[in-house]
Amino acid sequence: MKLRRARQYSRGRIEIIPMIDVMFFLLVTFMLAALSMKHIDSLGINLPRGSAARVEAERPVTLAITQEGQILVNQIPVTLTTLASVLQPLLEQDHSVIVAADTKVAQGIVVQAMLNARQAGAEHFLIAVENQ
Repeated sequence: MKLRRARQYSRGRIEIIPMIDVMFFLLVTFMLAALSMKHIDSLGINLPRGSAARVEAERPVTLAITQEGQILVNQIPVTLTTLASVLQPLLEQDHSVIVAADTKVAQGIVVQAMLNARQAGAEHFLIAVENQ
């Protein structure tokens, strides 16, 4: 005589739909986290509007001038007197400088910064604009 067990054991199943939901939630979370970290070290400069071709450089040297008149070379704060000494080592390979000046900054500061950059060895100046 064959005896039956009191309990029947069923094989466990892996439910795939809740796992897909969790994976999509993680994907969206990481995408939003990556997008929020994109502009961590950017400056608030209101560039003039215009249309120009996009320039791709390997290591661009950026001369930024904020609305308050603060001058930065590749995110390093400098003054007009120390601009040439900070900029000169950066211009060894490429003699181009991207000038990103705020629309409300005085024109004289921009011109003086460009003249000091020319003394440091800059040959070409590219003016950064915001596309229309």
